[in-house]
Amino acid sequence: MSLARTVDTVVRALLTVIGLVMKPILAVVFSVIYDWRSAKVPPVQEDLCLKSATELAKLIRTRKVKAVDVMEAFINRVGIVNPMVNAVTATRYEAAILEAEEVDTKLDSGHLDSQYSQENAPFLGVPTSVKEAFALKGLRHASGLVKRKNKIATFDAEVVARLKKAGAIPYILTNVSELCMWYESANYLNGRTCNAYDTSRIVGGSSGGEACIISTAGAVMGVGSDIGGSIRMPAFFNGVFGHKASRGLVPNEGQYPIATGGERALLSTGPLCRYAEDILPLLKVFAGPESSHKAKLDDQVDLSKLKIYSMLDDGGSLFVSPVDKQLKEAQCKVEKYLEEKLKLKVERVNIHRMRYGLEVWTAKMNSGGGKKFAEFMSDDNGRVNCVVELLKWLVGCSQHTLPAISLGIVESFSMPETDKKFLKVFDKLELDITKLLANDGILLYPSHPKLAPYHNEPILYPFNFAYTGVFNTLGLPVTQCPLGLSKDGHPLGLQVVTGMNNDRFTIALAREIEKGFGGWVKP
Repeated sequence: MSLARTVDTVVRALLTVIGLVMKPILAVVFSVIYDWRSAKVPPVQEDLCLKSATELAKLIRTRKVKAVDVMEAFINRVGIVNPMVNAVTATRYEAAILEAEEVDTKLDSGHLDSQYSQENAPFLGVPTSVKEAFALKGLRHASGLVKRKNKIATFDAEVVARLKKAGAIPYILTNVSELCMWYESANYLNGRTCNAYDTSRIVGGSSGGEACIISTAGAVMGVGSDIGGSIRMPAFFNGVFGHKASRGLVPNEGQYPIATGGERALLSTGPLCRYAEDILPLLKVFAGPESSHKAKLDDQVDLSKLKIYSMLDDGGSLFVSPVDKQLKEAQCKVEKYLEEKLKLKVERVNIHRMRYGLEVWTAKMNSGGGKKFAEFMSDDNGRVNCVVELLKWLVGCSQHTLPAISLGIVESFSMPETDKKFLKVFDKLELDITKLLANDGILLYPSHPKLAPYHNEPILYPFNFAYTGVFNTLGLPVTQCPLGLSKDGHPLGLQVVTGMNNDRFTIALAREIEKGFGGWVKP
C-alpha cells in the first residue's frame, strides 16, 4: 500500500470516529433548538389542488372546470400555507386571474386559433410558480440579494416565455438561497423557507421555494435551475419530482446570476412537479421542438430493453456524510420492486471514482475562468470584500448570509494544481460512467446522504451536495423520485441517472417508480 493511500485510510478512519462521537451530540443540540417549533401545513381541502397539471389542462380545455376557478384555488391554498413555510416572495394574483378569465372567454367562444390548440398550449390555464432567479416580467428579479431588492424584470426568461406560450399562467415567485449557491433557501431579503412536512427542517436550495410550495399543493408545477443539485436536492427534501435536463437541452438565459466560464457547462434548467406524468410534457415545453426532437422526447420507452444499475453510496468520500440507513433501505426496495414487479434485472455496481464527486465538481467549476461570486454579491458593481463582510456578519451588520460570505472567501484561494489533478480524475470518471450507461443504461443513486436537516445544520455538512453535483460535471439527465416518508415523516427519494439526451429513460422509470411507491405524499 502506498504512503498516500495509507494516510488516506488513516484520515478516513479518524473522521469516521469523530463523526460517530459528534453525531449524537449535534443531533441533541439541533433537536433542542428546533423541535419545539416543528409543525406541518394544514391538509388540502380543495380537490383542484390535488390534480396533476396535465389533468387540470384537460379539465379546463373540455370546460369541466374554469381556469379562473383553478387559479383561485391555488391562490387560496398559497394564502393558507405560505405564512407557515415562507416559500413565496412575490405574487401577480390580479393579473393571473385576468389571464385565466381570458382563457375561459376564449374557450367558451368556441373560436380558437392555433395559439390555443392542444399541441401549442398543452398547459392552457394551468397556474405555474417560478423560481425568483428567473426573470418574470413585472416582478422582482433579485435571487435573494438585498442589493437587488428594487430590480424589476423587464422581460421573461426564455423558459418562462415558453411556459406562457404553452398556456401556463405564472402567479408566484419563490424563494432561493442567496444568489442560488447554497442548499438551504434562506436570505436577508426574503427570509427562510420551511419544510411543509416539518417546519423545523430545510427545503433545500437553491430551488427550495419552488419545491416547497409544490409539496404544499400551493402549486402543481414550477421551473428551477441546477448547478450542483439545486433542483434535485429541494425535490428530495420536499418529496416531489425534479428533473435536471441533459446539458444544453433547455436554455438557461434570463437567470440571475447566470453561469459564466466553466460553470456554464454545469448549469441546467428543468421542471419540478408533484406528479410524474407532468415531467415529460413540461420538459418538452422547456426544451422546444428542435431540442425535443434531438432528445427523442416523443419516442416510446421500452423499459425491458434497458440495463439498470444501482449504487447505494459514493464509496466513502472524505468530506461527505454516510448515507442514512433509511435511504439505503428505500433504494433496496426500489431494486426489489423493479426486479419482482417489472422483471428488470438490477445490477449493483461500485464506481470508485464517485467518491471524488466534490473534488471534480470544484475543479470543473474553477475551470475556464468566469465571473467571481463576490462580483455577483455586489450586483456586478465591483466586488464585495468578503473578509470585511464576515466581520460585519459577526456583529449582525452584514446584508449577506454566512454561506455566501464563506463562498466568497473560499473562491479567493486558488489551487490550480489540485484542480488539474481532479480534472484528470474527472476524465476517467466520465469514461467509467459513459461505458456503464452507454445507450441503454440507468443508474440508481442516492439524492442526498441525509434526510432533510434542521435549519442551519447544512453548515456542518457543506459538501453533501456532492451526491447531486457530480452529475452536473457529467452533464447527464437525472430525475429525483420521491419514495414516501421516513419513520419520522420526512421525505425519502433517489436519483435516476442515464446517458446524454436520454432524458426520456429516467422519466419513464420515474413514472413506474411512482406507481410502486406512491410518489408525492400529502404533508
